[in-house]
Amino acid sequence: MAPQPTKEDKFSFGLWTVGWQARDMFGDATRPYLTGVEAVHKLSELGAYGLTFHDDDLIPPGGSSSARQKIIDEFTTALKETGMVVPMVTTNLFYDPVFKDGGFTSNDRSVRRYAMRKVMRNMDLAAELGAQIYVFWGGREGSEVDFAKDVRAALDRYREALDTLAQYSIDRGYGLRFAIEPKPNEPRGDILLPSIGHALAFINELEHSDMVGINPEVGHEHMASLNYTHGIAQALWAGKLFHIDLNGQKGPRFDQDLVFGHGDLLQAFSTVDLLENGAPGGGPAYDGPRHFDYKPPRTEDMDGVWESARANMELYLMLRDRARAFRADPEVQEALEAARVDELSQPTLNDGETYEQLLADSTAYEDYNLDTPRTQGYGFARLQRLAVQHLLGAR
Repeated sequence: MAPQPTKEDKFSFGLWTVGWQARDMFGDATRPYLTGVEAVHKLSELGAYGLTFHDDDLIPPGGSSSARQKIIDEFTTALKETGMVVPMVTTNLFYDPVFKDGGFTSNDRSVRRYAMRKVMRNMDLAAELGAQIYVFWGGREGSEVDFAKDVRAALDRYREALDTLAQYSIDRGYGLRFAIEPKPNEPRGDILLPSIGHALAFINELEHSDMVGINPEVGHEHMASLNYTHGIAQALWAGKLFHIDLNGQKGPRFDQDLVFGHGDLLQAFSTVDLLENGAPGGGPAYDGPRHFDYKPPRTEDMDGVWESARANMELYLMLRDRARAFRADPEVQEALEAARVDELSQPTLNDGETYEQLLADSTAYEDYNLDTPRTQGYGFARLQRLAVQHLLGAR
């Protein structure tokens, strides 16, 4: 029997996921509009704990102030009725044609000013609803023509925007932490900050770098043929994994936004193992929301949407159970020891040893016996075999 999610599992969904009407470049919508109130109630029934949104997801643009407030009031009531929370909020700076050349990095200065004001307005709402993370996905921050974008100036403007918005949060006492979401391409030909590594390097240049981290998405890293588990491990190492987007992707093609694990299942297993068992000494390495950023198949009606939402949570829980069993298996523990996995945690230099002492140690180089390390096996194949056995429930 499939495990049942609870609010303690901290599963959250974007309103743009279950609310996607399945409109794409080649066809019109196949599903009706879903309000935030409807999404809150249904996801709560399924065991989720949170709902996230872009400003334009929750409040259709162009309405009156009174209509906007009515939506906010009804949404807030639904949250109170269900005990659901809003852990993260973001701003849509990619859909409206005004953002065709980006928001923060548009060549048009007036567009950049409009983008910053749009974010400020939505930050006010995020704080009102108790959100803790504010995500920045720069889907239009990029180019198709190299000569048309001064990338160094664009990064200056990107930094200027985030520095200003961080100061706005500080001055208003909002307590928000920012999370940059990398993506290599689509909808732009090339997007600025295309990978986890690019985003981490950029954060170091910010005035308030302490309050800025990243929000890596499975599919975005796989689109660049990168390893998602390695990427979030580096983010954890840097103390910058503020939020995650879980979904599925079949390699370097268009952004598929499949159900989590419905692309590279083995890497989904290693991702869950890292998140749940990766802290020093064991235990969760990440305590934030397990957030799903996927798209229900276009073939489905609303019943199918909720089936796909269940599938995300169920698969994560099944992988969590498999990962715990994997770590507790005595044969796996023995295989990990034989593979010297823990030895990597030992410093290469002895306690207090200097490079002069390393140079003086002839056993480290001059008298080092190369025959043994040249011919030894590490036992990684056995570890992978055991991992697959646990993944498939054969152990």
